[in-house]
Amino acid sequence: MSQLFVRTGIHFASRQQALEHIGEEMQRQGVVHESYPLALLEREAAFPTGIALERHAVAIPHCEAIHAKSPAIYLIRPDTPVMFQQADDDAEIPVSLIIALIVENPTAQLQLLRRLFGALQAPDTIEALLSAPDAGLASCFEHKVLTAENGARV
Repeated sequence: MSQLFVRTGIHFASRQQALEHIGEEMQRQGVVHESYPLALLEREAAFPTGIALERHAVAIPHCEAIHAKSPAIYLIRPDTPVMFQQADDDAEIPVSLIIALIVENPTAQLQLLRRLFGALQAPDTIEALLSAPDAGLASCFEHKVLTAENGARV
């Protein structure tokens, strides 16, 4: 089961700044190895993670499992959208929600990515995550994304 970290109302001038923040914060939380911040930046440069949805865009930055100490998700709702390169295009898109994944098991990473993509395909999920009050964002994410149909948390 992943630890969930949430941050709202933070400003990033660029995706580089956002990724550096994620690397530093996850190191501070003790869930990643020292190699994680650089690995995250390199992975994003090679394989961009911006995803255009119906009305909004999200980014799901992550890197190889060897850089993780324990599974975690860092959910960030910045105060203004951050430009990320689209995963399947050279275009940059304004991202309103960043979902950084720290996974120590590659199989679990694929399952979590599938679950995220599935949940984010529903327009009401992203709308709920973007409009949830700051104090309620973590529980909204748990309910809308991490809780399976049978009520078990992934």
